[in-house]
Amino acid sequence: MKRIMKTMAAVVALTLMIGSVGCTSTAKTVFQNQTTTAAATTAATATSATTAAPVDTTTASSDTGSGTKDPTKLVMGTNAAFPPFEYLEGSAIVGVDADLMAAIAKELGLTLEISDMEFDSLPTALSNGQIDVIAAGFTVKPDREETMDFSTPYYTAAQTIIVLKDSKIATADDLTDKIIGVQSGTTGQFSAEELTSSDNIKGFASGMLAVEALKNKQVDAVIIDNNPAKAYGDQNLDTITLIEGQFADEEYALAVAKGNTVLLTKVNDALAKLKADGSFDAIIGKYVK
Repeated sequence: MKRIMKTMAAVVALTLMIGSVGCTSTAKTVFQNQTTTAAATTAATATSATTAAPVDTTTASSDTGSGTKDPTKLVMGTNAAFPPFEYLEGSAIVGVDADLMAAIAKELGLTLEISDMEFDSLPTALSNGQIDVIAAGFTVKPDREETMDFSTPYYTAAQTIIVLKDSKIATADDLTDKIIGVQSGTTGQFSAEELTSSDNIKGFASGMLAVEALKNKQVDAVIIDNNPAKAYGDQNLDTITLIEGQFADEEYALAVAKGNTVLLTKVNDALAKLKADGSFDAIIGKYVK
């Protein structure tokens, strides 16, 4: 009898052990499955979030209320070697355009910042957002209108030929086989291209450098806007002379990035106000004699 009882006890104990092992294994399997499922769900959620909300890497330009890249300032691009519209007085940039843009910035409640650079770099600086507006004795031309928008014109100018006092050049027709100095990228260059081949045209970073080349007999003539030409003439009364009335009139305007109607409207409104209250005429009278 005792042997039977011991045998039954052993069987019961063995059964309990097997059941315990089975439960542990099952619990472990369930836990692992739950963990795997949770990890997969987390990964899927993260992937979904990334797909649904990609990072925007585009740069907003002129999307502020002011139409400028920085809502607190107006960045003017110019070439400060074009008197009387922009030139250096010590370390300060002064002139018609500098004063005009300072007045416009004040009307817009913005601080004016002036960026001085090579003239032919201005269109690129405008298109890439480095500057907000070009103010540089900048002539309205059809090819420029394709890539930028112009304000209401504010000044009428014309090209002038500069020659040495003893030169035999008297009209634009005399320049067909001559070496002509110009400021690169300006209307002076475009006018020269209508008179002679590109081989006869020498470009310079500024009108002043072109005039110095003329004085050193490196070119036969210089073509540049009439007001800078007069300024250079006054500085070199004994060596150079001006030939005027050879080219059609052209108009200066302020240029903003293509499609920036917010800034263009604000600039035109400010310009109209400055003309109406006499401020514009005062600026012109200060610099253009």
